[in-house]
Amino acid sequence: QVQLVESGGGLVQPGGSLRLSCVASGVASGSMFSLYTLYWYRRAPGNQRELVTLITDNGGTTYADNVKGRFTISRDNAKNTVYLQMNSLKPEDTAVYYCHAVRITPSGDREDYWGQGTQVTVSS
Repeated sequence: QVQLVESGGGLVQPGGSLRLSCVASGVASGSMFSLYTLYWYRRAPGNQRELVTLITDNGGTTYADNVKGRFTISRDNAKNTVYLQMNSLKPEDTAVYYCHAVRITPSGDREDYWGQGTQVTVSS
C-alpha cells in the first residue's frame, strides 16, 4: 500500500517562501514512482479543495492561475519525492496542502493515493 507523507508546512510572513515535500513509501521502486502523475491540492477554511499544480510522468506541469510564476512543482523519482516550492507567499495561500498520486495500471485500473496534509499559514 502506497503512503504519502507531506512535510515542510508552517507559518511564514507575506512575501516569504516555503518548500513542501511529499515522500511516497510502499512504492515498488523509483521507476514505479516515475509512472505516477503527482498533484498538490489545497483547502482553505470554508473553501473547497483546489488544484494547485501537477506534474506528469514525463515532467509536464500545470499550474493554477493564482500561483503561476510563484510556485514550482518538481519531482525526484530516485527519492520517491515530489516538491512544491512556494515563493512570494500571500495570505490567501493559507491552507492545508495535500499531495496526491495517480497512476493508471496496464490493466486499466486507477491507483489513487492522498497524503494527510500539511498546514501552510501566511500571516504577519
